[in-house]
Amino acid sequence: MGYASSDAFTLRRSQILLASGRKQRPKVIAQNLGCATQTVRNAIHAFEEKGLACLTQESSRPKTVQAQFDQVKCEALRAILHQPPHIYGKKTCLWTLSLAAEVCFEQGLTENLVSIETIRLALKRLGVGWQRARTLDHQSRP
Repeated sequence: MGYASSDAFTLRRSQILLASGRKQRPKVIAQNLGCATQTVRNAIHAFEEKGLACLTQESSRPKTVQAQFDQVKCEALRAILHQPPHIYGKKTCLWTLSLAAEVCFEQGLTENLVSIETIRLALKRLGVGWQRARTLDHQSRP
């Protein structure tokens, strides 16, 4: 019988914390459990921060997409993508997700440089597929 992913997460975290409580070093724990040393460190750090609440797996969904791109900012992103990148000082005629993130930051649309996944999800909220968004600049040329 297999474990559900949250059960496996809780089991792994519990094993890490018990081994740490026995004063085993993170490298040894990782070797014994077949995981990365950083995974062990993350579990120990989470326990120090949250206590037993760290045994519950949190959502892996991005937490900043809504905060970074509300509907108004999504529409501003659409407007940016309707312009050719060279208007923003870029030496290309095609948009990439990372270029869109860069321009959003440079234009003050986002407070920091966001991930390409954040841009992709903002476009999805607009109902714009990335292939379509890539070529929007061609439609705005005279």
